[in-house]
Amino acid sequence: MDSEMAEEDSEEVEIDLSDSNESPELEKEEETQTLWKAQPSVEEEENIHTSTLVEISDTKPLIKTRDPRGINDCLKVTFEDVIAEPVSVRSGDRVWIWSNALFEVSRVWLYRILTVVLAIPMSVLSGVLFAIFSCFHVWMVGPCVEYVLIGTRWLQSLWNVVLGVFVLPFSRTAKRCCGGFSIHLAEE
Repeated sequence: MDSEMAEEDSEEVEIDLSDSNESPELEKEEETQTLWKAQPSVEEEENIHTSTLVEISDTKPLIKTRDPRGINDCLKVTFEDVIAEPVSVRSGDRVWIWSNALFEVSRVWLYRILTVVLAIPMSVLSGVLFAIFSCFHVWMVGPCVEYVLIGTRWLQSLWNVVLGVFVLPFSRTAKRCCGGFSIHLAEE
């Protein structure tokens, strides 16, 4: 039974395990060939075209622009923004590459995990708070402002009379006195 499984596996999958120290001619030929190839089953080929996972996935976002106003531009942080080594002090290249990769992977996956845990409760809480504030503004603040404006209508009329009697004549006089002056700006 194991020999049958080995024969089936060798028919379906090709993996190149050759030594990399072979001649350059063989390497050029191998570059044109596929290093590994798995034949999908008939069911998988049918499901590829009908699966909703192909249409909805992490690699193909449903909403292209999630921050159209640039509110969170300060969060566009990369590894080079956080960690930088001067020329005089350097770690090994492999350490730098692995540090960069682990930084990016941990940043992305921890963000995804935290959004799964916190996004729905925070969006519900934000929705409730905005609903409360909207209701308070529409039913409490707006009517109170209108009551104050109605109650102080006489004060608005008095203020208009004071401005018309005292301030407006001085403004018109200053306008007529200074209306004859003109200023010309010249570049040197």
